[in-house]
Amino acid sequence: MLRIGICDDSAEARIALRAGLERALDRRRSEGTFFDFSSGEGLLRWLEKHTGELDLVFLDIEMGELDGMETARRLRAADEGLQLVFVTGYTDYVFDGYSVGALGYLMKPPRPQQLDSILDRTAEARLRDEDKVFLCRSGETIYRIPKKSILYFRSDRRQVACVSTARTYTFYGKLDEVEQDVGQGFIRIHQRYLVRAAAVDQVEGSQVLVGNETLPVSRAHRPAALAALTRAVLEG
Repeated sequence: MLRIGICDDSAEARIALRAGLERALDRRRSEGTFFDFSSGEGLLRWLEKHTGELDLVFLDIEMGELDGMETARRLRAADEGLQLVFVTGYTDYVFDGYSVGALGYLMKPPRPQQLDSILDRTAEARLRDEDKVFLCRSGETIYRIPKKSILYFRSDRRQVACVSTARTYTFYGKLDEVEQDVGQGFIRIHQRYLVRAAAVDQVEGSQVLVGNETLPVSRAHRPAALAALTRAVLEG
């Protein structure tokens, strides 16, 4: 399931692009969920509460006060792994897209083969970045969380909280399984806590400082945790 945002101040253009993408997804026998935005400001406000809930965003460049290029810069700052595509009726901006790592640049109206190409490149990018993100499901929503934005995981019975620099995600699972999924760079400091080594600012006895929070280091995990944290600092 691909989660696609379409940001254009023209309702007609949004409807046309969505129809084209739905046909492209049908050709691939894939499914997509669509989110429509009529302005860059609206998209950015929505993303503040829904970080990690979009995979791909199509941006019209010529929009209101906040144009597509500035919207893209702010999106990239908020979510480095988000795939961006510009859609416009002009060729003037074609090279500007490289400054924000755009996946592509489409002229209106985009042709079917162009949309097929964008979806292929999106799939390739997601596969390439697979080891850089942590995926978790909460209800019907799948979150894509860049690992380098994660501060720590906290478990409470069957519920796990992933605390990142952007927000806290809560899902059902086991911390042991999360530890296996995230792989290297994360250290178990307690039965209930798993931290990203590079996010630890200070180690003090039986505690570590992560961001503005102090987390406990249990006696059972202390020797291995302190050794791993020291190694991470030296290697960093």
